Parts: sequence; C-alpha cells; structure tokens
Amino acid sequence: MSCKRTIAAVTSTRAEYGLLRGLLQKIQASPALELRLVVTGAHLCGRLGRTVAEIEADGLPIAARLPILDEACPDEPVARTIARTIAVFDDDFAAHRPDAVLVLGDRFEIFAVAVAAAARHIPIAHISGGDVTLGAADEYYRHCITKMAAVHFPSCADSAARLLRMGEAPDTVFCVGGLGDENIRTLPKMSREELCRSTGFDLMQPFGLVTYHPETACDAGDPAAQADALCRAMAAVPGVFWLITGSNADAGGAVCTAKMQDFAAAHPDRAGFINSLGLRRYLSAMNYAAVVAGNSSSGVVETPTFGVPAVNIGSRQAGRTLCANVICCEASAPAIEAALRRALTPRFRQIARTAQSPYNGGDTSARIVKILETFDFSRPKVFYDGPETGSGPA
Repeated sequence: MSCKRTIAAVTSTRAEYGLLRGLLQKIQASPALELRLVVTGAHLCGRLGRTVAEIEADGLPIAARLPILDEACPDEPVARTIARTIAVFDDDFAAHRPDAVLVLGDRFEIFAVAVAAAARHIPIAHISGGDVTLGAADEYYRHCITKMAAVHFPSCADSAARLLRMGEAPDTVFCVGGLGDENIRTLPKMSREELCRSTGFDLMQPFGLVTYHPETACDAGDPAAQADALCRAMAAVPGVFWLITGSNADAGGAVCTAKMQDFAAAHPDRAGFINSLGLRRYLSAMNYAAVVAGNSSSGVVETPTFGVPAVNIGSRQAGRTLCANVICCEASAPAIEAALRRALTPRFRQIARTAQSPYNGGDTSARIVKILETFDFSRPKVFYDGPETGSGPA
C-alpha cells in the first residue's frame, strides 16, 4: 500500500501550465508524492487553441480531463461557468479524493476549483497568493482562494507580507519566489533562427511580443475599443514587427483575439498572429523581443529577469510590484503609441537592463515540493491576528 501523498494539481490555461510545468515534473519524481494532474478550462477548448497538446507533448500523465467551458458561447456569463466548474470538480473530488489540491493564481475557474475542494474539506495549496491586480476580477478571486488555502507559496516578499496582513499564519506562508522567474533561469531557449523557423515569421528584425486580455474589473472599459487602440498604436510605430498571441477565456477575450487576428491579416508584412506560443517559444520570444506589450502578468512579472522593455497597458495589472523596465500607460491609442516609442529608445533599453526582479527565489519548484512532502495538512486553519503587542487596552 502506497504511503505517498496524492497532490491533485489543476491547470486551466497555457500561461498557468507554463509556470507549473517544472513543478509538476518534480512532484511526479518525488518519492513522497503522487501527482494527479487534472486538466480543464482553455486547455480543452478548441476556440482557445486546445493547449492540452502542450501537456501531452511534455509527457506528463493526465489523470482527468474535465471540460468546463461552453465551446459555442465564448461570452457565457462567468457565474454560469463558475457554477458548472464547482459541480464538475465536486464530482471529481468525490470520486478521487486527494490529500491536497494544488492551484496557481487567481482565475475564476481556479476559484471555483478551490470552492469545490474547500466544500469537501480538502486542503488547498495556493501559489501566487498575495499579489494585487486592481484592473481584473482576479483580484478578489485570488484573495478568496487565500482564505480557503491551508498553505501559501507567494512569489515575492511584498505578497508574502500582504498574506500576513490578511490573517494568514506565518508558518503557513513560504516566500519561495516566482515559478516564472525560475523557468527563465533554467529552461533552454531557442536560438533566434530556431524561433523564426518555428513561428514562420522573420524575427531577425526588431519585433514586439504582444498579448492583450480584456479588463474584467467592474468599471472596465470596452475590450473591443481597447484592442482597437492597441492596434492603432502598433500600426503607428514603424520599424517593428508585431508577434501577437491570443487572449484568454475571460469575457471579451474572443473579441480581443479577433481584433488581433484582423490586425495581423491586414498587415502581413508587419504582424503575425499565433494563438498560443507554448512555454519555450514564448520565453524565447521574450528573450529576443525589442519590447513586450499588452497587459499580461508576464509583461510585469517575467520581463524584469530578461531586462527587456515592457509596456503595461491599462489597469489590469495595477497594484503589482513593478520594476524599472516597465512603462505603464492608459488604454488609448496616443498613450500606447507614446509608451511604445519610449520603450524602443536606446536610452530606455539601457534602463530596462538594470531591472532587478523581486521574484528570484532560487530553486522555487524544489522548495515547494519539499513543503508539500512535509506540511501538516491536518492542522486547523486559524485567523492570525498578528504578534502580541501588550496586555490590551488600558
């Protein structure tokens, strides 16, 4: 009889899997852990690239494939998707109860997975809690997951401190660094020539790497208008080829993707669209890019390690720790154009090279595995009120 702990690791998007990949491999190799990999969300959705193929190519064993997105309805209300996800994962956890559920980040479907786990009193291990993204609904999904989680793996000191202020006990918070930063330092990159052959585009010339997602906060603007603004700005900046990737599964994501596809089709000599680059191509592209633009978390979290200029558009990532290589601008064509032009100057390129990433935690994935092997998941969750400061009010 196996004494291994079963860790149900859930992945729903290409970006999240790219961060989890090395960690999943180390969990699988651990003599004390049994990996149960559950694939869901955009990975299984044709209109979002069916990126489960990337997981299959890596050879990781997939224990379950749980569809939750409506293929025919790209703008299905998020609440309906959340409800379906809770029901689907409740069934799965009932049939295959793990010792802990491992989730990363802050998306609505990951929140729903956490709700299903919490409702069955299954401990949750949460990666990247304590971050702030004021321009996305992810902001409160992330903090809700924190309050359900038994153990926390924040990616930087600021996020770790925020978790303590939220009432998480210090001995459940492990500041291990960012998995994205670890990937950048350890994953072999393609040569620039390989990247050209793989994408089919001439990337020997200066190019920008672009990913734009809809803003999902309650006061978010029109995603179509914002995507149009980005397209107008790209068209106005000469001397750069734009390598554009698809948007995510958020409401409005399909509109953003369609706008980017139309832009690339209308400017075949200046732009190319690939729905999903996959981890190795994406990091290789970031390594050689003259600028990274859009509003993806990778634009502010991972670009500092490369020292590449980044233009962060709008409020989706507002509140995150920013480094010297990041220029923030509003989601209007003039503001985006001005930011892109500044980012492409030799002077700002030099500034970007000085960026110091706060996300370098060393061997992040190995540190997480060691904690998963030994953490006492049976302990009750308590609210941490902070250190004792005296005998109370006079």
